[in-house]
Amino acid sequence: MSALAGQYETILLERPSPEILVVTLNRPNVRNAFDTRMATEMLNVFQALARASEGVRAVVLTGAGEHAFCAGADLKERQGMDDETWRRQHTVFEHMAGAVMDCPVPVIAAVDGVAYGGGCELMLACDFAYATTESRFALPEVTIGLIPGIGGTQNLPRRVGPARAKEIILTGRPFTAEDALEWGLVNRLCTRDDLLSEVLATAERITGNAPLAVAQGLHAIDEGMGTSLSQGLSVELDCYDKLVGTADVTEGISAFNEKRAPIFRGR
Repeated sequence: MSALAGQYETILLERPSPEILVVTLNRPNVRNAFDTRMATEMLNVFQALARASEGVRAVVLTGAGEHAFCAGADLKERQGMDDETWRRQHTVFEHMAGAVMDCPVPVIAAVDGVAYGGGCELMLACDFAYATTESRFALPEVTIGLIPGIGGTQNLPRRVGPARAKEIILTGRPFTAEDALEWGLVNRLCTRDDLLSEVLATAERITGNAPLAVAQGLHAIDEGMGTSLSQGLSVELDCYDKLVGTADVTEGISAFNEKRAPIFRGR
């Protein structure tokens, strides 16, 4: 059975349309905190997407229940761990977050409730996020002697700037959904009733566009961010040139001139 259609213990997979995959963190009794099992299952799903997307053109990542998107790593599982076991487990967490960041199709986080610690980092690993007004955020790792370790120290300053990221990480102080919107962690605030429908509407808008262009747009932004402006422009032009001559471009131009909706096939 495909990893994108399998049954999992800690996550739920749904296909509201053939092009959209909804991944739900499903441990609501512990505010969707991720343990080794959940991280492994998430890793399997996102590695499968990297190998063959099976028609998926956008992913929505959310959490079960009304109290949490994800409260981070399950610290009860870590109680009493020796150093070697801890580092081995953390490697799974690193690979999970990396697989989300490297996903070849857009990943949108739908956040309702708390996104703390690794949960906030998991949201930051997504391409962008919508949240409810009730959501709360924090990277409190310094309050227990750690720092963010699955991308938070790198992804957060790219969203909010280094000064704000230092304040968030070095204080460990929680902040509101309104702060998250103002600072650029999330793109939009929604009511609890409207969150998933608004995220799915955005995902549907994305999946209606040319899939090769969406993929190259993602690649150009992600690769260009870590370079100088001149290098970033070279990345952009390389991605642009890969689209010239594709069947989707021919279809897009024909549809525009014929005043009809295009039918993109990813070729």
